[in-house]
Amino acid sequence: MVELKSSRDREKMRGAGRVVAEVLEILRDTVKPGVTTRDLDVVADREIRHREAIPVFKGYQGYPASVCVSINDQVVHGIPGTRVIHPGDLVSIDLGAVLDGFVGDAAFSMFVGNPPNDRAKELLQVTEEALYKGIEASRVGGHLGDVGAAVQQHVEAHGFSVVRDFVGHGVGRKMHEDPQVPNYGTPGRGLLLKSGLAIAIEPMVNVGTHQVDVGADGWTVTTRDHSLSAHFEHTIFVSEDGPEILTALR
Repeated sequence: MVELKSSRDREKMRGAGRVVAEVLEILRDTVKPGVTTRDLDVVADREIRHREAIPVFKGYQGYPASVCVSINDQVVHGIPGTRVIHPGDLVSIDLGAVLDGFVGDAAFSMFVGNPPNDRAKELLQVTEEALYKGIEASRVGGHLGDVGAAVQQHVEAHGFSVVRDFVGHGVGRKMHEDPQVPNYGTPGRGLLLKSGLAIAIEPMVNVGTHQVDVGADGWTVTTRDHSLSAHFEHTIFVSEDGPEILTALR
């Protein structure tokens, strides 16, 4: 069942989104050669709690950390550990926090130093652009298929592929609520978008095949052909005034 949020809920979600945005910005500055993925988790946990929020990932279905850090051919859900970040790595960071009973969820990808080639640089640009195409399509009176189609069309126009096995989602009092928000679709199809809908749109885009595999840890998702993958995400609120990005720095 899809729950539409009230104006009071929206205000609380802004608070959770602000925490996520601020901590992601700190993590962006922390990503440097020689840093381990566990170092990023320590920073994320500390900074979320410093803002009187709770890391929503930690303990979720047994997930052991406060942040997901996925590198190069890892798509999503990389568990922080001893892996050292090197120049040229493509690092994707996904973060969620709960404040006043509501969740904010967002992600970004970045290269450490210069991208290894022009195609890798284009991957990053196109994935982020696709996120904003999906956000722009999130209009009252539209359909969920419009959102997925906007993402898919932009990605595939540049010769990349969208992951199908993992999708965006509704968000609110829980991190994962109805509806599912695929990064592919048909315009005019799917759920009618109404004011009060809160969703996390999160394109996961691969250089090669859209097919992915889940690792032995039960979490880390990698591209089947080991091509690079990028991931961007925002929590948004659909309203009569247009989509509001709740996890943007203000």
